[in-house]
Amino acid sequence: MKHILKKMSSCLTAVLCAASLTMAGATVVCAEEEIDEAVKTQLLMTAEGLTETIIPLSDEQIDSYMESGDEFTMGAMEAWEGSKEEVGEKSEKQDDAGKTEIEFANDQYTVTVPVLFEKADANFVYVFDKNGMPISMSVDVKYPMGVILQHAGLNTLMGIGTVFVMLIFLSFIIYLFKFVPVLFGEKKEKKEEAKAPAAVAAVPVQEETDDTELIAVISAAIAASEGTSTDGFVVRSIRKVNRKKR
Repeated sequence: MKHILKKMSSCLTAVLCAASLTMAGATVVCAEEEIDEAVKTQLLMTAEGLTETIIPLSDEQIDSYMESGDEFTMGAMEAWEGSKEEVGEKSEKQDDAGKTEIEFANDQYTVTVPVLFEKADANFVYVFDKNGMPISMSVDVKYPMGVILQHAGLNTLMGIGTVFVMLIFLSFIIYLFKFVPVLFGEKKEKKEEAKAPAAVAAVPVQEETDDTELIAVISAAIAASEGTSTDGFVVRSIRKVNRKKR
């Protein structure tokens, strides 16, 4: 196993070194739409060589390269590890994959290497700086239409399911609102009962009877017995005297 890892590491290092030496030794001035043929050929060989080196790597080898500390190597291993299970094994019909394409913009070269796999095809996209050193690599998986529709259907169902769950939850919250006045009403009544003072017993009031005629008769009798008029005195009240019977 160590021998295999050492061999794969040496191969990958050799490809990178060859690319860097070739590009460093060449002084090429080109526009964004124009790429020197020598530079183009070298970049295509480097990208295709890296692709052929990366695809057969086992999980143990990928983990080993992940610990290399090199930023490009670690990024490339992460990209391939995340897409390896989705694309499956490499197909033998690579003639139908198409040609490797290269573009130059913003002082960077972008090389796209198409590869056919059993489950889904993919494009290995490399980015090189103006000196030909690799900066990053990504794997663009080209899912079949059936897989795309399946993913879209699952996303739609998840979205609709989430909406229905939230609506049910909101309906339950609104349903609980009707119990709020009852709970707070009972607490308020208990507090009012605790604060309310004890009612004072009402003192019975003895109703006074209308004795106007009786007062007039008594006043006339007193005036007649005294030989005076009723204007000289005023009868204030009449009380019943309880006398004991003998």
